[in-house]
Amino acid sequence: MGLQSTASYMGFAVLGGGFFFVLGYVLRKYTAKMKVKIAEDKAKNIVNKSKVEAERLKRESALEAKDMLLKMRTEFEEETKERRKELQLMEKRIMQKEENIDRKLELIEQKEKDVEKRETTVRKEADNISRKKEDLERLVGEQKEKLQEISGMSKEQAKRMLMEKMEQEAMAEAALTVKRIQEETKEKADKEARKIIGLAIQKSAVDHTVDATVSVVNLPSEVMKGRIIGREGRNVRALEMATGVDIIIDDTPEAVIISGFDMLRREIARIALERLIEDGRIHPGRIEEVVGKVKKEMDAKIKEEGDNTLLDIGVHGVHGEIAKLLGRLKYRTSYGQNVLQHSKETAYLMAAMAGELRLDIPLAKRIGLLHDIGKAVSHEMEGTHAKIGADLARKYGEPETVVHAIEAHHCDIEPKTLLAVLAQAADAISAGRPGARRETLESYVKRLEGLEAIANQCEGVDKTYAIQAGREIRVIVQPEKINDAAATVMAQEIRKKIEAGLQYPGQIKVVVIRETRAVEYAK
Repeated sequence: MGLQSTASYMGFAVLGGGFFFVLGYVLRKYTAKMKVKIAEDKAKNIVNKSKVEAERLKRESALEAKDMLLKMRTEFEEETKERRKELQLMEKRIMQKEENIDRKLELIEQKEKDVEKRETTVRKEADNISRKKEDLERLVGEQKEKLQEISGMSKEQAKRMLMEKMEQEAMAEAALTVKRIQEETKEKADKEARKIIGLAIQKSAVDHTVDATVSVVNLPSEVMKGRIIGREGRNVRALEMATGVDIIIDDTPEAVIISGFDMLRREIARIALERLIEDGRIHPGRIEEVVGKVKKEMDAKIKEEGDNTLLDIGVHGVHGEIAKLLGRLKYRTSYGQNVLQHSKETAYLMAAMAGELRLDIPLAKRIGLLHDIGKAVSHEMEGTHAKIGADLARKYGEPETVVHAIEAHHCDIEPKTLLAVLAQAADAISAGRPGARRETLESYVKRLEGLEAIANQCEGVDKTYAIQAGREIRVIVQPEKINDAAATVMAQEIRKKIEAGLQYPGQIKVVVIRETRAVEYAK
């Protein structure tokens, strides 16, 4: 029983397993078919959508193509219209040019006809002129023969007379031409020069001093005069020997006068005498000691003055000896004008003018400051101060441009640079301004007499007058002997003679006056 139950169970189990297997197989096959059908439906839908999309894109592409074609057609038509307009304008221009060319051709043909007519007329006139020339030559020959018979002169004599007359006329014409050119050149040059010099003088604002040849030392009492004189004049002689000046002790109350042309020596004597008076011990030994100390102090003061001057002007890199020489110029004068002050003023003037002319301003200042450096030792050496100054500048390493300008500032040599010419101008401005220099009455009168004597040497001069303190000379000529052209030549000759024969500060104006008067008396 048990075996049969077991077998039956197993049979049911096998049958159940087979059933479920068959059922699963059927279900899987059905599911697969359903999936395939769904996939096919999806594929059909995708294909249908693709066809619809393709149709839509095709319609859009067709529309875009139609729009683009329409746009291109419109642009082409506009471009064609513009081209047509341009072609029409070009055609009009060409037609106008053709018309102009036709008119020009007509004018040229007309001018050719006029030229032919003129040529014909000119040929006829030339023939007439040739005949007239032949007649004129024949008449001139006859006139020459008659003139020779009348005048009794040969052909060579008449030719010489004619040449002399032509030479005189040429000289007169040349003088007039020179005068006209000079006036035009002066008018332009003077205007520019006045502007530059005026600006230079305006920019130059320095103090000016006029130094005398004496110094005065005030005394505390009249008794001190006797102590300064000393026993039998020993003290005053020792002081004069040590300083090289003259000590004048006269009736001037409570004052002693120190006289001498050397300002440096006068200054040493003044300081030494003041110290001796303050100290009270006055005897030959003490005098020599004090004078020696003052000289050493003055050397240091001179060097300091030179350095301060270089610093004030703004000139650098100068040798120490040059600085000492500059300091010594403080104690030198020229026609009463302090040389150091004159050198400073010249430096300022040169700097201002160099600035206007766009030249090297520092170099211009250097030249202006050092141009009179030779005056510091000119009384100790032979030669002009310009030559001495140039040698000193060359010795102490100054540039050749500076050396040349120093040597040329008084025309000892011909100036070769514009700065050298400016040095001459600035030196003349500083020296020639009113009040800058003074002369003794004797030299002043001699200079005026010399001016008038030079002018009186010229032929045809009636009267001469030196005016404006000798800075202008007016020459009145005889009008029947000197014409206008000759007056110009005479002014130039007098100028050259003055430059060659006189020494003078600044410049002298030469004015030649020619006047013709007709006088009648009604009775």
